[in-house]
Amino acid sequence: MIKLDFLWEAFLTLLPGIPLTLELGLISFCLGGILSVPLALMRMSGNGLLSWPARIYILVFRGTPLLLQIFLIYYGLAQFPMIRQSALWIFFRDPFFCAILALTLNMAAYASEAVRGGLLAVPHGQVEAARACGMSKPLLMWRIVLPLAFRQSLPAYGSELIIMMKSTSLASIITMMEITGLSSRLISATFRPIEVLLAAGSIYLALCFISTRLVLALEYWLSPHLRQAPPSTFLLNVKEGIH
Repeated sequence: MIKLDFLWEAFLTLLPGIPLTLELGLISFCLGGILSVPLALMRMSGNGLLSWPARIYILVFRGTPLLLQIFLIYYGLAQFPMIRQSALWIFFRDPFFCAILALTLNMAAYASEAVRGGLLAVPHGQVEAARACGMSKPLLMWRIVLPLAFRQSLPAYGSELIIMMKSTSLASIITMMEITGLSSRLISATFRPIEVLLAAGSIYLALCFISTRLVLALEYWLSPHLRQAPPSTFLLNVKEGIH
């Protein structure tokens, strides 16, 4: 039977894991989003030397489980003496950095497809109009194509943010004490998994709900053409004259 007092205690015990969860999720989301843009551009370049490495990268990281990727980065790379004896060992011996790297690489593979879809959705007429105005290709990309592509891919980016928040739970496998890591430790100490998991699920649900609201607010801010314009004074006067 579920004890409400212990459920509340478990909820309070798991709250300290929120900062680490947010740190893992937001850092990986931002770095993965930055990396996704050159990946998408490489994929659409038409140059085999650029497009095929991007295609292989996306295939590998989308076609293998994230848990396996975390294991390979944290445990697999430590098996190579050249890694342990180099300056990179400072990075790869830390589970936090390994989790950030795995989450970022996985995020970039999925987000690059969202960026590619946004680039393909850019209206061709606007690109032609910018070219007619004499814009150079870099300026056209910076001022016209990328902003429009970002707006088109924003809903998909919002989904990736929610997925990334939930994927941080896998970092507990490599000793990270975020929400899921604290949950596992609390379950081992109390042998009451239902209350602990319900408390953890409610925290993840709240984080995902807040993330969704933030993405919707950003989407609304970037879509002024979809807002209902207030009636002008001229139209109000015309309506009053008719009546």
